[in-house]
Amino acid sequence: MANHIKTIGVLTSGGDAPGMNAAIRAVVRTALGKGLNVQGIRRGYHGLLNEEIINMTARDVSDIIQRGGTILQTARCSEMRTEEGQRKAAGILKKYGIDGLVVIGGDGSFAGAQKLSNLGINTIGIPGTIDLDIDCTEYTIGFDTAVNTAMEAIDKVRDTSTSHERCSVIEVMGRDAGYLALWCGIANGAEQILLPEEHDYDEQQIIKNIVENRKRGKKHYIIINAEGIGDSINMAKRIEEATGMETRATILGHMQRGGSPTCKDRVFASIMGAKAVDLLCEGKTNRVVGFSHGEYIDFDIDEALNMKKEIPEYQYKIAKDLSI
Repeated sequence: MANHIKTIGVLTSGGDAPGMNAAIRAVVRTALGKGLNVQGIRRGYHGLLNEEIINMTARDVSDIIQRGGTILQTARCSEMRTEEGQRKAAGILKKYGIDGLVVIGGDGSFAGAQKLSNLGINTIGIPGTIDLDIDCTEYTIGFDTAVNTAMEAIDKVRDTSTSHERCSVIEVMGRDAGYLALWCGIANGAEQILLPEEHDYDEQQIIKNIVENRKRGKKHYIIINAEGIGDSINMAKRIEEATGMETRATILGHMQRGGSPTCKDRVFASIMGAKAVDLLCEGKTNRVVGFSHGEYIDFDIDEALNMKKEIPEYQYKIAKDLSI
């Protein structure tokens, strides 16, 4: 089957994640080592539709494993959600002789890969998202770096919050998934964690807890708020008005996406990148590379897109128990 694959394309799509460069490097060098050609596609599906396609050599991916972001850049692409755009993308891949495509990104990126597979393009997805929200895999590239970046920033905010005896509402990324908030809440010893999966939080109860904790002599109060809940600035104002405790909002924002990837992200990305090429050479398509029970596995994209990853109830319970 390996002889049917002569040229592999690789692109990064959706939000960038630390470790994407390590995955690109692994795809390029693994493919070249098998005697294949590699084409890099700039700016994700948007670049594919505009034929921003370049030949890649081993030297092109030198000295990138430690860099954040993605050397191929990334972009959103509404046109790829249309049948016309999907057919155009498949036609361009065939025009450039790209027999297999490696897509590094999240659910939205995999949806595009699924459509291309249905149009006869061999596609493999690599989970690259800081949100850790892809159910078929226990790990997604970028999460470890992002959560450590957020944790370190929250530690610093906590220092000044303690010094000034403040309440701090700290907003981390996570529009639809609360893994960053949950992990930071546990790692930073937060008193409250607000998750998009738990929209029915009781703000009055939070205010009551702050008042009671102050009576017991507690000098500060940390609330980790996921982006999907939002409204951090107004929330801080309401808490200050209700409790009389000085309250500040800190929105960490896109700093969580950047920075040099951790060892874990570099290693996972490298192995997943190599695995993607191996799968294409085995004749597989419409698959997602994943990690489960200590093994690197592959999963059907159709099934992966129909799964929904939930916050582990036991972990959330422990976060609450430890916040007392």
